[in-house]
Amino acid sequence: MDTQNPGLAGIERLQLLKVPLDILPPESIPDVAAALLASGENKQIVLLSLWDLLRARRNAEYRTYIQNAALVIPISKSLVSGARFLKGKTPVRYMPFEFVIKLLTALETGSRSLYLLGARRKSLQTAERNLRHTFPGIRIVGRCAGWFHKHDEENILQAIRKSSPSLLLVGNGVPGDEKWIARNQSSLCPGIQLWCSDLFDVFAERKKRPSRAVFARGMEGIHLCFRFPWRIFRFFPYLYYKLLILIYRLFKRG
Repeated sequence: MDTQNPGLAGIERLQLLKVPLDILPPESIPDVAAALLASGENKQIVLLSLWDLLRARRNAEYRTYIQNAALVIPISKSLVSGARFLKGKTPVRYMPFEFVIKLLTALETGSRSLYLLGARRKSLQTAERNLRHTFPGIRIVGRCAGWFHKHDEENILQAIRKSSPSLLLVGNGVPGDEKWIARNQSSLCPGIQLWCSDLFDVFAERKKRPSRAVFARGMEGIHLCFRFPWRIFRFFPYLYYKLLILIYRLFKRG
């Protein structure tokens, strides 16, 4: 059943194959960011791909993480077309890098703070330097590289709590990936948390983001098949998704 987002007035939340998906207009991002911070609670933003949606359907822990998120933003064209086919509504799709840029721009206006967690040390240092240059109005209150030892985790959590960032950006290198946020939610300070796998490598200019034209056509993953040939087998989950959409349209709509 589609409703308003329970924590954000004016933001509509769809249920696509029983997985939540929010309709967030770009012009609403500053107000939404302010509302999330004003709540005084931990608030997660999820950048949802097609593969994430399918994973949420079969993995209870990940599904709970998605369902409890304050915002679930589609990044795959297939999710937008699926929502349009089933619901007659078109969520706004964001390129992950550009969504984070919009979010950081909104936070800079309010002189907010940022903590960086993840990636290799060299990439993280370069990303921090570039972020300081691009967003001088945001205070970067701490950073920690990924692939840390388990016995260091409590010290890292304590450092995050003490710095009390408005936004905790988490990338590759934390155990459990985005589920690390959910598993440590009770140990984090109030604010926004967002996980995006290779974001810091993009900020450090060690990885290229797809062009807007490629992203608009939904073909951003094709070039990865040349680097990772096994990704061609994702064609079969894609067909499964299309079949699910058709079944829901025939038997469950209305």
